Amino acid sequence: MDELKKVLEENGIAVGDETLEKFNSYMEEILGWNEKVNLTAITDKKEFVQKHFTDSVLCVGKKEMQDAKTVIDVGTGAGFPGVPLAIVFPEKNFVLMDSLNKRLKIIDEICAKLKITNVEVKHARAEELGQSKDYRECFDLCVSRAVANLATLSEYCLPLVREGGYFFAYKGPEAENEVKAAGRAPAILGGELKEVFRPETEHFKFDHNILIYKKVKPTPKKYPRKAGTPAKEPLK
Repeated sequence: MDELKKVLEENGIAVGDETLEKFNSYMEEILGWNEKVNLTAITDKKEFVQKHFTDSVLCVGKKEMQDAKTVIDVGTGAGFPGVPLAIVFPEKNFVLMDSLNKRLKIIDEICAKLKITNVEVKHARAEELGQSKDYRECFDLCVSRAVANLATLSEYCLPLVREGGYFFAYKGPEAENEVKAAGRAPAILGGELKEVFRPETEHFKFDHNILIYKKVKPTPKKYPRKAGTPAKEPLK
């Protein structure tokens, strides 16, 4: 956990033993459940910390993250990046959304066991949630990691972000090419690219990028389109 602690501290987040123990316990729980339910292909603990925890918290120093009060993680999988961010920011409220309820039930059970009280799980498809009056344009920030190409992901995520809020798309080293390939899709949905954030700290360099979009205007009512359409027919 030393790497995780250093990255957090270099981003201005002081962490104590209790916080690090919560991270460790979450890893142990996920790996325990992973023997019965496929949650992650990463089972080496050092690799788990680096690729799930450290990768998830690379945005903690960004003002958009620090100012957000409500955050939704779209396609959370085994709880990344949502749970690590929730551990770091216990004062913020997180909704973890996924289309597979089995994984969400496990996350919910683990969070209850570890007293991670600022996490709510939501079983839904992003296309449905984006048209729900209880969730549409309600969040200060939407985060998503390794879910879909940028055009499709924008249609999943931007409808959930309030005007003036932000969308963080966790991407690999080809992030700028994804921006080009997505064309006008983010703009159609109300988003404007503000930064291609390349995390780099004093001790660590990463090949990942976070695309930071600001929601500059409301999403047109017809988006997101019906379930399955954003993936089959991405906006251009």
